[in-house]
Amino acid sequence: MASRFKLVFAISFLLLLLDFCRGSIVGVCYGRNADDLPIPDKVAQLVQLHKIKYVRIYDSNIQVLKAFANTGVELMIGVPNSDLLAFSQFQSNADSWLKNSILPYYPAIKITYITVGLEVTESPDNASALVVPAMQNVLTALKKVGLHRRIKVSSTHSLGVLSRSFPPSAGAFNSSHAYFLKPMLEFLAENQSPFMIDLYPYYAYRDSPNNVSLDYALFESSSEVIDPNTGLLYTNMFDAQIDSIYFALMALNFRTIRIMVTETGWPSKGSPKEKAATPDNAQIYNANLIRHVINDSGTPAKPGEKLDVYIFSLFNENRKPGLESERNWGLFYPDQTSVYNLDFTGKGSVGMTNSSSGTNSNGTTWCIASSKASEDNLQNAIDWACGPGNVDCSAIQPSQPCFEPDNLVSHASYAFNSYYQQNGATDVACSFGGNGVKVDKDPSYDNCIYLTSKEINNKTASSNTSAMANTSSSTQTEVCTWIATFLLLTLILHILNLGNV
Repeated sequence: MASRFKLVFAISFLLLLLDFCRGSIVGVCYGRNADDLPIPDKVAQLVQLHKIKYVRIYDSNIQVLKAFANTGVELMIGVPNSDLLAFSQFQSNADSWLKNSILPYYPAIKITYITVGLEVTESPDNASALVVPAMQNVLTALKKVGLHRRIKVSSTHSLGVLSRSFPPSAGAFNSSHAYFLKPMLEFLAENQSPFMIDLYPYYAYRDSPNNVSLDYALFESSSEVIDPNTGLLYTNMFDAQIDSIYFALMALNFRTIRIMVTETGWPSKGSPKEKAATPDNAQIYNANLIRHVINDSGTPAKPGEKLDVYIFSLFNENRKPGLESERNWGLFYPDQTSVYNLDFTGKGSVGMTNSSSGTNSNGTTWCIASSKASEDNLQNAIDWACGPGNVDCSAIQPSQPCFEPDNLVSHASYAFNSYYQQNGATDVACSFGGNGVKVDKDPSYDNCIYLTSKEINNKTASSNTSAMANTSSSTQTEVCTWIATFLLLTLILHILNLGNV
């Protein structure tokens, strides 16, 4: 009996260690407040195409759940504010919801979190008092089916839950929310669930540009802001906002609750007075955010602390009320094309989007296929470029970055440009029997990059550097996992030996 207990302890210890080894993650919020979005099946394909592994949805829509079944994508699902009354009043309501809406699709769908309520302190009807009872009933429903350790329960908040956030060390919760915050924090601590917060440095800059610099909001600041109470130095607003929550939690003696950012991002378009809402700024913010999170940088108050973050949002949502920016937070347009390029691995450089004219100022040109070319001519040209022309056409093969859209014009454009650039970017190199066209607008999209002649010349060196970086990162993960496995095997052998004594 004692040996069995020790074995269970050893396995639990391993699971905790493996979770520690995982590091921080970046997910994306899939909001659906629009009337022109693709069907969920197409969305799931888009998410997989861009190697997004973590997605937050705001309800438990059956069609969405089915679409993500067997994809390996981890889902955070939600109980809307409109359901809080029913979930808080009767345990049977939470039980029925879990039985009918979740269990039929589990574990084909990988659900890791359930958010109960959405920024309730900001909602007009303020259903704050219902949140913790509803959370408790959802947790009880999970316990009944043995899923309470695999699926964590929490609720999301806006930064408005704080009465003060600057300097970070003075972070404090609004006393008017104490009646529901204290029992909620006790719930989170007892069940090892995260405190979920929606953070938007964009709003801080937009509403107070004289006090907040744009560079500071975009992770681009070369100067530092000093917290006078702690001496901690801040180079970006995101870290300062996170630490204000850490200090608010510590002030109430909740030191073990970790923080998860369930929404953050930057709009790509806004009303005339929202001058910072541009594709360039949105790309810079999200690219720097991803790199900051993936590197496990932590914050000045919690260096190296794991921090999971979800970017808002997957699509522009045309039915959201408010200023123009509210409808332009998406990484993708409803037609599934990218609003701007974004590398979800955190390893790429921050590349600027094209200017409004779509042209570049350094004289660089690309070669693409003419839309007037016949299919036979395009296919023959692709066969030649990828064969005797010595072009590496692996990028336009299935499952590769430039395979979609799967048509001859797109595939030929990639092949034409590769040949054009590696042969001096001359007019002759873009001929292809009159089927090639020179352009001064970068045709790159999503993760499909159309290289220039300079980049092709440097490709070998950069590939070696990238390989070294990837090897270093993967080696750290492998070492951590190897240590965890070794410790588990050691413990199991020790327990078995004790059992034989």
